[in-house]
Amino acid sequence: MPPPSSSSSFTAAVAAPALCARRQARRFFSSDSRLRPRTDRRRGQWPLALAFTAQGPCCLYVGPVETASKEMLEALYQQARDSYYSGNPLIVDDMFDKVELKLRLYGSKSVVKYPRCSLRQHSTYSDAEEDPSQAFALASVWMLLLAFGTSAILVPTIYSLSLALSDIFNLRYFFYGGRSPFELFMMVNGFLIMGLGCLIGYPIASASVQALQGLWRKELVALKGSCPNCGEEVFAFVKSKTSYRHPHRAECHVCECTLEFRTKETFSTPGRRWVYGRVYLVQ
Repeated sequence: MPPPSSSSSFTAAVAAPALCARRQARRFFSSDSRLRPRTDRRRGQWPLALAFTAQGPCCLYVGPVETASKEMLEALYQQARDSYYSGNPLIVDDMFDKVELKLRLYGSKSVVKYPRCSLRQHSTYSDAEEDPSQAFALASVWMLLLAFGTSAILVPTIYSLSLALSDIFNLRYFFYGGRSPFELFMMVNGFLIMGLGCLIGYPIASASVQALQGLWRKELVALKGSCPNCGEEVFAFVKSKTSYRHPHRAECHVCECTLEFRTKETFSTPGRRWVYGRVYLVQ
């Protein structure tokens, strides 16, 4: 066999790198095809691993609603409300109501709503919240009445006892036992004033104590809200336990329309109640 010429050896040297490049490209495309999802030839379906590739909408994680901060709840509320309006709700209705109620407890401005219509009650209503300033003003009045009633009891009692004790420790009366009519009149007058003070001061003091206990236990709460008719702020003192069955009625000081205050209560902290409600327009 004749030896290869120089031209044939040059051609083989040039073709060798091209052949290696083809082999590497073939290996690359074959390895890339392994990563592609394969269909099931029997059923013609994608594998189960691809079922998790289509992810649903996700929301912020705030943890328990009872211990979440105001900023995290506001962010979650805004995200849930926007997604609900877009047609892809993130959370269920009960969870949304809990977040909204907790934000109302924090006094957040993001949950403030304007007067709206109720299909169940067939009336216009607005939200009502507690008014601490009105409750403090009422508590201040009852504290003044308590101080007056207590003074009406204690001042005559202390004065009468001081007169009696001064007579006992006076040596002149101890040895001679003589009393002038004026002194006897002053003593009798002191006991009469003491009895009159007890008759007047005890009912006032007891009523003041009961009223202050009712304010502390949230049995009587001050609610404020917007008038469903004119939008002005209205408030009223409502009994929390009987307000839902027997609504408290009041009149708006601007448009003079009749309003109904209905309350609900929940426990914000262990042993501490939080009262809220609605203001309905009575047709």
